Amino acid sequence: MATIILFAPLIGAIICGFGHRFIGEKAAQWTATGLLFLACLLSWIVFFAHDGETHQIQILRWIESGSLSTDWAIRLDRLTAIMLIVVTTVSALVHLYSFGYMAHDANFRDDEPYRPRFFAYLSFFTFAMLMLVTADNLVQMFFGWEGVGVASYLLIGFYYRKPSANAAAIKAFVVNRVGDFGFALGIFALFFLVDSINFDTIFAAAPEIAQTQLTFLWGEWNAAEVVALLLFIGAMGKSAQLLLHTWLPDAMEGPTPVSALIHAATMVTAGVFLVCRMSPIMEFAPTATAFITILGATTAFFAATVGLVQNDIKRVIAYSTCSQLGYMFVAAGVGVYSAAMFHLFTHAFFKAMLFLGAGSVIHGMHHEQDMRNYGGLRKKFPYTFWAMMIGTLAITGVGIPLTHIGFAGFLSKDAIIESAWGAHSGAGTYAFWLLVIAAAMTSFYSWRLMFLTFFGEPRGNRHTHDHAHESPKVMLAPLGVLALGAVFSGMIWFGSFFGEHEEVYEFFGIPVVHETVEGDHGEEQDLAEAVTEPVQNTGAVDVPIPGAGAIYIHPDNHVMDEAHHATVWVKASPFFAMLIGLVLAYQMYIRRPDWPAKLAENQRPIYLFLLNKWYFDELYDVIFVRPARSVGRFLWRRGDGGVIDGGINGLAMGIVPYFTRLAARAQSGYVFHYAFAMVLGIAVLLTWVTLFGGAE
Repeated sequence: MATIILFAPLIGAIICGFGHRFIGEKAAQWTATGLLFLACLLSWIVFFAHDGETHQIQILRWIESGSLSTDWAIRLDRLTAIMLIVVTTVSALVHLYSFGYMAHDANFRDDEPYRPRFFAYLSFFTFAMLMLVTADNLVQMFFGWEGVGVASYLLIGFYYRKPSANAAAIKAFVVNRVGDFGFALGIFALFFLVDSINFDTIFAAAPEIAQTQLTFLWGEWNAAEVVALLLFIGAMGKSAQLLLHTWLPDAMEGPTPVSALIHAATMVTAGVFLVCRMSPIMEFAPTATAFITILGATTAFFAATVGLVQNDIKRVIAYSTCSQLGYMFVAAGVGVYSAAMFHLFTHAFFKAMLFLGAGSVIHGMHHEQDMRNYGGLRKKFPYTFWAMMIGTLAITGVGIPLTHIGFAGFLSKDAIIESAWGAHSGAGTYAFWLLVIAAAMTSFYSWRLMFLTFFGEPRGNRHTHDHAHESPKVMLAPLGVLALGAVFSGMIWFGSFFGEHEEVYEFFGIPVVHETVEGDHGEEQDLAEAVTEPVQNTGAVDVPIPGAGAIYIHPDNHVMDEAHHATVWVKASPFFAMLIGLVLAYQMYIRRPDWPAKLAENQRPIYLFLLNKWYFDELYDVIFVRPARSVGRFLWRRGDGGVIDGGINGLAMGIVPYFTRLAARAQSGYVFHYAFAMVLGIAVLLTWVTLFGGAE
């Protein structure tokens, strides 16, 4: 079953990309979409039927080189099962949605076969992502990692006639290569330390790695810290964390279904999945995880500030994605990996719905994306309006405080904020306050999007408003399915991801201890008690094996337990932050719509600072782009022009032609010249023999 899930998208990509000439465009598109829905159905069956154990399904022998021996195999555990349903569900719905969105595209002629190419790219992207999440070793994961990068380049630059789309595709590809280089170094380091790239071997060696020191440059470094940091650099690129985030908003140049697929649940969550998958290493690297926590919180705050002032509807949602990824990394950084996966899981539903809802508005508004030209569209787009309303309620965290009743984002985001507080560390406290502030800003810009788009008076081109229309049913059906996940996924699976220890451990198959431990008086304590309470024993505690479950939690890691005992004000703070954002947005965009312009004018420097995304692009242009161009220009003018053209080419065009002309003069065409030359040659030869070559 898992093998079918993995290869169904690849088969669909091949049929759609190469077979559409034989079976027709429509048949090829439906084939690719049908195979994705098959993979989706089987993924849900695997998710519900999974027993919490780790299973390896060998596909073929892959690499045999010296001590390196590895198979191409599927690692099926709870982490994989979660990612399977996330990837295949969103991808299948995006395939279906694309039938309506890509039916008539002004960027292509009707006789161009752009639709099969688009569906082939979508299916290939899905296959690469499934390769990543089912990997049983690091090289296989890196194969899927790079495959996702190639597919994203093709999808972001799908409108290849637009210079901005080409530039965005190249930018995404180049920025991700920076992170991928760090990931590759992490793989090399692990192979150097363990002599293996297989997860089971690496995880079992995690305590030994933590005791190893690496000597490099000016000092010695803890091996676990170095490896964890290098792996996180790879995650930073894929998941668009601060410093390597600049590609994410530009990726909006691709078609909206691409935005939903890449930014909702697949490519950008690969980094979060990587950190959770490598939890046995992360648990032994406290400095690296503190850095992950701080950077994740800073990213959440940064992206939320930029989202406050964006006017492109897709860019607002893109920065929202960047911010929510920061939340996930905070959870992973403080060691509550189940909460990170919980938010990844719920975020997939409401963020995909927001992107597809935005695409529905863009489609009905004849590809107008500036929210300042919207207004009053809820009657024109009734179904899209309610879908995006549900998505907004989910992402802003609407629910009943101090209960487990609410929209998906309410439960998963609160779990992360409580976990940050429960870390009781400097990094955790820093993250807690920044995440609460980011929650208020998330509420503000999310409701700002809704108010500018669906409420108030129509703005912009009146003709566009008059001819605005609801999207076809093939585009609305995926919104309805995703709405169910945005409403119910948090409440249904809260206990499994963030409930009592026993329930979470059983769901993820987390090894706490192998067996019971022996107390002071010889009595046995059960597994949950052994973890939640420090065990005073007279004998040795049976330490859990890292990697024996989907994720590993060190026996000293009590953050999730501390989060469950958070005070009332901690648990209620995200809800009140949401209310503050809602009230401010309502005041500024419904009651007093003149306030935003006045505020932007009065606080011009701050407004421009946020509008220009903290000037990261301009800063990178000064630090990296311009120096690189200067070096290239110098090598072109001095190297190629001065040395190559002036030196080597000058030699070729000066000295060589001179001797060529001399040789040409010897070719006079007169026989007596040639006879005279022969006589001279014989005379020279005889002289040489007489003087130097005679017999002794």
